[in-house]
Amino acid sequence: MACMTNISRIPVIAYGALNPRLIEGLEQRFTVHLLAAGADPTTLDPALREARALVTFGAVGASAALMNALPKLEMIGLFSVGYDKVDIEHARACGIRVSNTPDVLTDDVADLAVGLLYATVRNIAANDAMVRRGDWARGEKPALSGRVTGRRIGILGLGRIGTAIAKRLEPVAGELLYHSRHPRPDAPWTYVANRLDFARRSEVMIVATSGGPEARGLVDRAMIDALGPQGVIVNISRGSVIDEPELVAALGERRLGGAGLDVFADEPHVPQALLAMNHVVLQPHQASATVETRAAMADLVLANLDAHFAGEPLPTAVV
Repeated sequence: MACMTNISRIPVIAYGALNPRLIEGLEQRFTVHLLAAGADPTTLDPALREARALVTFGAVGASAALMNALPKLEMIGLFSVGYDKVDIEHARACGIRVSNTPDVLTDDVADLAVGLLYATVRNIAANDAMVRRGDWARGEKPALSGRVTGRRIGILGLGRIGTAIAKRLEPVAGELLYHSRHPRPDAPWTYVANRLDFARRSEVMIVATSGGPEARGLVDRAMIDALGPQGVIVNISRGSVIDEPELVAALGERRLGGAGLDVFADEPHVPQALLAMNHVVLQPHQASATVETRAAMADLVLANLDAHFAGEPLPTAVV
């Protein structure tokens, strides 16, 4: 992507530990100031207060206090799809543009969701650990697993990523169900309007809904219990969408059959109880973490910044 030399002296803040390709692209275009995630907005260096753009990612976000501490801020560029930790209404009220990186990570996130489903149902992680410990060589027999083929699979949230997951699983699912705010006229799968009915009818529930306050705790005890002791949950959305203490309790009490989790409520901290459960597969928030997708995300952040400072529409505007 060509650099825009006429914007090279504009000050921007790189907030949090950003992708190296993104940092390189920023430094080619702007005067870049690094700011640690969680820095106190009231103690910012005066040079940072001149920043006209803030570049960060979904897990860090941008608070109203940080925006207020940056009086010349025009834009927030997110290296993520999710923006639930950005005070969007405050940004809108202040006339601050916000962009994200949809679409370019859809395939990789969908791939990991399917991978977590198979890893959980087929005991792949537990069996791998058994082999590495030498238990198999010593004569221990692995437990029989379940099967994926023929299961009723429910997709919670049929957006871009949910749709990509459904298309991948369509050849093997016994039935594909989905629950979202509204039915999708173009979706060939079964829409279930009531979330508890959706959970009862599903044998596997893949959480692919967007995050944000309205989705916090959506998957609660009632929904988990409706899925039942043979059910499996896969979450590649946001940790906050599931009531995490209830999920941990259900898994510990075997009221839920298993879980494949890429996201958690307080990342990078994972509930200690989950670490000892061999019917749970854990990932360190890696759904979009491929070389190809991270490069495409970096390029899209830069394209949004280029467009903003050229006075053009943002390719992927949130605000």
